[in-house]
Amino acid sequence: MSWMVWTVPTAIFFAIVALMLVGMTLWELASPTVERRGFLPIATTRGDRFFIGMLSAAYIHLAVVGFTSVSLWLALGVSVVWMLILLRWG
Repeated sequence: MSWMVWTVPTAIFFAIVALMLVGMTLWELASPTVERRGFLPIATTRGDRFFIGMLSAAYIHLAVVGFTSVSLWLALGVSVVWMLILLRWG
């Protein structure tokens, strides 16, 4: 039987994702969102933009790993900036 090995970076990653989901849930309970249109071609809620941001951050990381030799820290920085832009103006 093969068990998944949880490394510290993997545990940190999943803990941060879980904390972001809890934070988004609390934010939604405190201040319910309404659909709005930003630069995305569809009307989205805060949760929609969060999901799109997480998905696109994964694609940014895959592109960096697959097509470049730059550090993943750069991909993380780009992903965080993209997520902030998307949540604010998406």
